[in-house]
Amino acid sequence: MFGSRDPDLQFISSYKNRYVSGMGIGVILLDDIYPGFPGDIRNPSAYPFPIQYEVCQGVDIKKLVVDPDKTLLLEPILQAARNLEKLGCRAIVAECGYFAYFQRELAASVSIPVFASSLLQVSFAQQVIAPDQVVGILVANALFLTDHHLVSVGIKLGTNYVISGAMDDGICEEFEHLWDNGRRTSPPSAFYDKAEKEFLEVAVRFYRQHTNMGAMILECTGFQPFARALQREIHIPVFSWGTLLEYANAVSAHRDYYGYA
Repeated sequence: MFGSRDPDLQFISSYKNRYVSGMGIGVILLDDIYPGFPGDIRNPSAYPFPIQYEVCQGVDIKKLVVDPDKTLLLEPILQAARNLEKLGCRAIVAECGYFAYFQRELAASVSIPVFASSLLQVSFAQQVIAPDQVVGILVANALFLTDHHLVSVGIKLGTNYVISGAMDDGICEEFEHLWDNGRRTSPPSAFYDKAEKEFLEVAVRFYRQHTNMGAMILECTGFQPFARALQREIHIPVFSWGTLLEYANAVSAHRDYYGYA
């Protein structure tokens, strides 16, 4: 993770209104308390670059995902983004894929790139698979995903995608123990093996229901700890919050290349 000092870095200077140097990705975090396995957005230990959090005051899962009126959420979300930019973050991501609802407003509110949702990868995935294939979009709760979410991240409605909700039929109990206010354990907790088994059951079933699925997008920021296990089962490209985060870091802090001629 840590190499020698970059020999080309001979001079430093402050950026206007930026407080910290050497920052990486800023994460808009929900105002909720629950744990995350390595790879989950709430557990940065699996990522080899700096991650800075900003809690979005008053915006929890219920308000962002379930409540239909999101008018009062906009200002605290934008303020969280501005705070991360002021600290010196190079790019901004958001904890929940349903932040897609505010992608355009967020991008317009700061001068650094914003990757509000894993759903930003849908349009890209559509371009890399055959035209007679579909992109599977696996979200937490399909009931609460609206056309506005999709359009806000550049998805053309009615094109080659299909949607399913991992938590729609009650199989993913371990996820509910973390994220569902009505079914959370006290304290919120989950077992990895059980969560993985439940997730694979619904994700593999979704894949098998669509024999022409060429890629799958995992919307939820808590799904990617199980993305590799899923790919071992379905053998197609799997896009997740983790792939988006790594992409956001790569384009905002491009690495050097070292090798042999």
